[in-house]
Amino acid sequence: MKKIKVLGSGCKNCETTANLISMAAEQAGIDIELEKVTDMAQIMGYGVMSTPGVVVDGHVVHAGGLPGSDAIKKWLSD
Repeated sequence: MKKIKVLGSGCKNCETTANLISMAAEQAGIDIELEKVTDMAQIMGYGVMSTPGVVVDGHVVHAGGLPGSDAIKKWLSD
C-alpha cells in the first residue's frame, strides 16, 4: 500500500490534487493511504515552498500546481 500525502492549505488545487490521486488509484486498482496535511510547519518540514505538494512513501515527488495524469500514474506504479 502506498502512503501518499497531499500538502497544502486546503485550497482548490490541493483538493483537486487529492481527488485526482484517489481516482487514478481506484482506476488502477491500487490501494493507497491518502492523507491531507494542512499544517504549515509540517509542510515546511518537507521543504515544500509552493503547494500543492505530494509526498509518496516519504519522498516529495511534486510541488506547485496540479500534477499531470502521467505523473500520478508513475507515482502509483513505482
